[in-house]
Amino acid sequence: MNPEKDFAPLTPNIVRALNDKLYEKRKVAALEIEKLVREFVAQNNTVQIKHVIQTLSQEFALSQHPHSRKGGLIGLAACSIALGKDSGLYLKELIEPVLTCFNDADSRLRYYACEALYNIVKVARGAVLPHFNVLFDGLSKLAADPDPNVKSGSELLDRLLKDIVTESNKFDLVGFIPLLRERIYSNNQYARQFIISWILVLESVPDINLLDYLPEILDGLFQILGDNGKEIRKMCEVVLGEFLKETKKNPSSVKFAEMANILVIHCQTTDDLIQLTAMCWLREFIQLAGRVMLPYSSGILTAVLPCLAYDDRKRNIKEVASVCNQSLMKLVTPEDDEPDEPRPAVQKQAGPNPEDCAAKQEGAASGGPDGSCDSSFSSSISVFTPASTERAPVTLHLDGIVQVLNCHLSDTAIGMMTRIAVLKWLYHLYIKTPRKMSRHTDSLFPVLLQTLSDESDEVILKDLEVLAEIASSPAGQTDDPGPLDGPDLRVSHSELQAPTPGRAGLLNTPGTKGLEYSPSTPTMNSYFYKFMINLLKRFSSERKLLEVRGAFIIRQLCLLLHAESIFHSMADILLREEDLTFASTMVHTLNTILLTSTELFQLRNQLKDLKTPESRNLFCCLYRSWCHNPVTTVSLCFLTQNYRHAYDLIQKFGDLEVTVDFLTEVDKLVQLIECPIFTYLRLQLLDVKSNPYLIKALYGLLMLLPQSSAFQLLSHRLQCVPNPELLQTEDGLKAAPRSQKADSPSIDYAELLQHFERVQKKHLEVRHQRSGRGDNLDRRVVL
Repeated sequence: MNPEKDFAPLTPNIVRALNDKLYEKRKVAALEIEKLVREFVAQNNTVQIKHVIQTLSQEFALSQHPHSRKGGLIGLAACSIALGKDSGLYLKELIEPVLTCFNDADSRLRYYACEALYNIVKVARGAVLPHFNVLFDGLSKLAADPDPNVKSGSELLDRLLKDIVTESNKFDLVGFIPLLRERIYSNNQYARQFIISWILVLESVPDINLLDYLPEILDGLFQILGDNGKEIRKMCEVVLGEFLKETKKNPSSVKFAEMANILVIHCQTTDDLIQLTAMCWLREFIQLAGRVMLPYSSGILTAVLPCLAYDDRKRNIKEVASVCNQSLMKLVTPEDDEPDEPRPAVQKQAGPNPEDCAAKQEGAASGGPDGSCDSSFSSSISVFTPASTERAPVTLHLDGIVQVLNCHLSDTAIGMMTRIAVLKWLYHLYIKTPRKMSRHTDSLFPVLLQTLSDESDEVILKDLEVLAEIASSPAGQTDDPGPLDGPDLRVSHSELQAPTPGRAGLLNTPGTKGLEYSPSTPTMNSYFYKFMINLLKRFSSERKLLEVRGAFIIRQLCLLLHAESIFHSMADILLREEDLTFASTMVHTLNTILLTSTELFQLRNQLKDLKTPESRNLFCCLYRSWCHNPVTTVSLCFLTQNYRHAYDLIQKFGDLEVTVDFLTEVDKLVQLIECPIFTYLRLQLLDVKSNPYLIKALYGLLMLLPQSSAFQLLSHRLQCVPNPELLQTEDGLKAAPRSQKADSPSIDYAELLQHFERVQKKHLEVRHQRSGRGDNLDRRVVL
């Protein structure tokens, strides 16, 4: 510093003392400056006051010499003390040079700057609030200062500033929020602690409503919640807890929509505390905001669904996620199936564009971190309508929701409980919004079929419920079912008609759910027949699925849908099946289910007497496919009490290739005859005169069997028949009355018998082609 330079009104002694390296001498100079400024204040000499402050600032505080800077700082503090209540008039000039020194490399100088600013603020009190942002910015830097003395000094200044803000009602929150939003993303733990402490203070001030600006800082708060320091995490938990309490108390002032996706993002983090906290917030948002949250459903589901598969280590998160999932599901109502136009409401809200939101879901659906719209949120909700009163004009857009559900269901690595939740969602949507969901059925259908191979029975049950709802939903009914899976799956319905005098279809019984019929096959809607075709295709390609779960799946479908429709349609499809081995296996499976399952009790009763045109039509349809398996055909005749035709069939068995598998099936049929299902058949053996062909058919089976346990079983049964000498047919005894259980005259049994012969000949040809042993169709197996 140039000693010859004029620093008036500062005297040379003051200047010399300010530049001294000793603190005591600089302090003496400060006292002289304070005395000088007081005189100027008394004289109301503002020009000289400004000149003194400018000199101390430019020539000392901003000097290149460290001792001069220290002198300038203490001098500025002295000016503030001298000015007293008038210091507010000169705060900008007093504060700016001091804040500049906050960045000095010398820790001692930073400490003196902090001390000087403390004295300035202490004098000015509320007058410093217009300069709060610059003070806060400077303090936030000192909060992370490595020097403990500087840090301690900044804490004193920080407490003073907090007291001033708490006492004042003139704090400019609007001007402060952008700075807070910027500083809240600091990674320094001390800076984070400083930020959190200020938010706590502002939240405690009654006149400051920080809840209005929560969307600006919520993301940053969750970032801080992931800090490594336990103390900071605890402080942040307290802050978030206070905000959540305020949200519950004042839901009308909460901008739910602007914070929805912030929560969605943090619900997907790997940090347990952040995830649990965000999930708790999300739960409250769904319950408080109601339908306002519907546009964010896809993002919410992206975050919530994986949590449902958590184990006991994350039980708390799982439980909260489950509540979120159930609460969100309840928001979808039948009214959402209306056209995509907002419904009128008493109070209107400006909401985000759900389609824009859904477009952002692609990243989340593929495993990305952002499950919904940009967290900046250009749209906001200005008026809150409680879920319990008038609903907001929110339209449910299913595209994003279905995309997320489809993605999770397709993910084989996803947990069982998540898959079940997805299927529950799909079922719920098909129940509440069938028309809208029908647009997505084509994309969902393959995944739902694939899910039938799931390892969990519970998943398969839920999957079948969804498929059954698709197949029976009125929204899926069309005049033209449209293309199935290709030209090869188009069945010529005209070729599938049962050989009855008229084409009688199945009647719409009370047990059906909106049946719509094709020319031959009774179908629930346009997807029912497609479902049956694809189900059989899956059984054909996955024989293990048929073996392990086939009966389980078909029985459940019989409970969920119309059993008669299922058997009728499958019989039609199997009639065109090119893989004869699969057709025989499938017919055997269906026959076993038909004869043994409690779910098919009503259908068995319907077939037992063939009293109605519908039952006869069904019998003819089943018979033509059952011909793929000779023994099951006989069992069907036993079930329908067509004993004469059963006898005629058994007579044809002499022209068939009697294999070990064939005899095994005869053995199983004998076992079935001894089961409760055929009690009525065994009782009819008492009426020898009316049932001669039943006895002859049973004797025919007996003659087919080798000397096995089944042979002994059937032989003992026939020995119990009374008066065997009365076993005479109508041909032998014309006077004998016709059995009441005779074959139905409206069915062309001769044509059915011819069909049986054609099918069996085709099976035999295929077996010989596979074995490569020529066309000897009269070959027999010697056992």
